[in-house]
Amino acid sequence: MGRQRTTILVLGEGPTEFFYFKSLCDMFKRITVKPDYPKHTSIKELEAKIADGVAMGYSHVFCVVDMDTKDMEPERTLYQKLKAKYAKPIEKPKKGISCRVEFFETHRCTELFFLYYFHYTSRPYDEQESLIRDLNKYVEYRKTMEFFIKSKGLHGYFERNGGNLCDAIARAERSMAEKRTSGRSYTYSDLGRLIKKMAELQK
Repeated sequence: MGRQRTTILVLGEGPTEFFYFKSLCDMFKRITVKPDYPKHTSIKELEAKIADGVAMGYSHVFCVVDMDTKDMEPERTLYQKLKAKYAKPIEKPKKGISCRVEFFETHRCTELFFLYYFHYTSRPYDEQESLIRDLNKYVEYRKTMEFFIKSKGLHGYFERNGGNLCDAIARAERSMAEKRTSGRSYTYSDLGRLIKKMAELQK
């Protein structure tokens, strides 16, 4: 893969993230954004996908992580080890590799960022279903392949139905600021920072 362009591999944990970031590709014409996800949701599979992205020459590998599956052991420890492994940029000039791996976390799951298109909340969610019910108060949403395809691009679908990406970014940043100041370990999303980083890389 050539090094003339900024190339970003966005690794989610499933089709939700794949279809969402695919819907953002038109916004980032000057960089190459490729969404992908492991076939099996596990730290081992995610690590293998990261290694593939590094070897293929991507300049950035952005991992979109649902923290509801990292609350319990052994996933919690395995995830922390994975983050530590990629804490520093990977530089292998002889192989033409220069890659930065970063992790962007949401609790419970990516659907919280979708809700932030419409409304801010810091309420705790015990399961994904209650979060998705709240999202459905603003826009029809189903966590199915059929729905993702039917929506013809999740980002555009949310905005056509009254949502706003700039609002989502601001609300996500608010959730992260509150997480830092209050120490809460739930209902936050770092995806606003990810999208702002992609915008910066496009300049």
